[in-house]
Amino acid sequence: MKSDNIVLDKSFNFAVRIVKLYKYLRYTIDEKVLSTQVLKSGTSIGANIREALRSSSRKDFVAKMNISLKEAYETEYWLELLYKTEYISDKEYHSIFPECRELTNILSQIVLTTKSRDEANR
Repeated sequence: MKSDNIVLDKSFNFAVRIVKLYKYLRYTIDEKVLSTQVLKSGTSIGANIREALRSSSRKDFVAKMNISLKEAYETEYWLELLYKTEYISDKEYHSIFPECRELTNILSQIVLTTKSRDEANR
């Protein structure tokens, strides 16, 4: 998938990696609980961004982007836990975690910028 929206593209590509990580954890290592958690939060980031882009209002946009941000933070947690419990290697962790952190940073900026513009327009 390629669009003109960087955060949408990055979140979709990240979700693809998360699905592949889930399949590895679930079907190669036979890990059921943590793999499901990271799958849910990691794929929810992009789904909520996509929904936000079709918001009916700025308030709804900010709310959906905030949900995406929370899901990104949650995904960071699950990735860290998978790493610290040795379900994923150092190489795997350092390959995927920075992508998640980048999404977290982008989403933080989007939420902060949108909120500050809304406050300035009051």
